[in-house]
Amino acid sequence: MKKGLARRSLFPSKNLWFRFQKGTSMVFEAVEISTPAQESPAISWAAVVAGAIAAAALTLVLLAFGAGMGFSAVSPWGNSGVSASKFEIGTGLYLIVVAMLASTVGGYVAGRLRTKWVGVHTHEVFFRDTAHGFLAWALATVLGAAVLTAAAGSFAGGASSGLASAAGVSATQSAESDGPVDYYVDALLRSNPAASPNTTYLRATRREIARILTTGLRDGDIPAPDRTYVAQVVAARTGLNQADAEKRVSDIIDQAKTALDNARKAAAKLSLWLTASLLIGAFSASLAATEGGYVRDNWNPGLTGQ
Repeated sequence: MKKGLARRSLFPSKNLWFRFQKGTSMVFEAVEISTPAQESPAISWAAVVAGAIAAAALTLVLLAFGAGMGFSAVSPWGNSGVSASKFEIGTGLYLIVVAMLASTVGGYVAGRLRTKWVGVHTHEVFFRDTAHGFLAWALATVLGAAVLTAAAGSFAGGASSGLASAAGVSATQSAESDGPVDYYVDALLRSNPAASPNTTYLRATRREIARILTTGLRDGDIPAPDRTYVAQVVAARTGLNQADAEKRVSDIIDQAKTALDNARKAAAKLSLWLTASLLIGAFSASLAATEGGYVRDNWNPGLTGQ
């Protein structure tokens, strides 16, 4: 008898087919047909965004707390409270702690909330979890930078509107505004109590000396002709002799240079501390994401529906 072959799917969702032959006897055989696996996406962006938002929010909370603690610890009086060097070190260490805590929480959230991958090697799972943590940290960093940039832009816009509204103010009123070197100008024009200097056009003289100091400090040093001129003005305004006026000018310029150098060093140290905190934050987020992903896949003592 001629034999025939027929197939019929009884469980299409499981790709199971039953094959039987027509003849003297009927034989059933279950055949599983393999199809390409429908894998979950390698990146769960919802989990990444959730982790980034958590990290950014926790960073804001910790920075606000640290700012309050720092303001309460620093004293404006000498030999009191925390010194400047210790305060810089404490600030840098606190930035690292903030980065570690916030990035760890964000990375763990990103790893714990991502979808479960089926049929993927454990090494690949580890890499994907690490990528989730790193992406969450990167997104949180970009969000933080965007918020700071927006805040700086709003401040700049407010300052610009203030300058525009003050455009019609007279030159005399504008001269009364404080500048970054006004303190040093005051120190230069500090008069001798026994002298009676002429104070005519004092505002114009202050502005001129301020421009000289600003230009010289920006370029690195004040030229000798400018030093001599400033010393002459100081001698005429304060009643000092030329030698004492030149000594006062040199001392004030040295003080201004020292303050400027300290500000530059502080900015450089802060940049280094910030770089270290960012790198440590990236590592913490990646490591925490692997832990969150491991818990997501292996720790289910009480499954829902059981």
